[in-house]
Amino acid sequence: MKVRSKVGTMNLIRSFNRWRRYRMTVNELSRLSTHELNDLGIYRADIPAIARKACLRMN
Repeated sequence: MKVRSKVGTMNLIRSFNRWRRYRMTVNELSRLSTHELNDLGIYRADIPAIARKACLRMN
């Protein structure tokens, strides 16, 4: 039972950290002006998808 509890806790922590990285990425990209985003080849509507990909890559 203890092992299952540890695994569940680790999954919870991992999920929380992914969510936090996602929010940080969205917030940082959202602070950029439309001109700055265009320079990077990013549309404002693409920010959530880019943040999700960034979080998955970091694992």
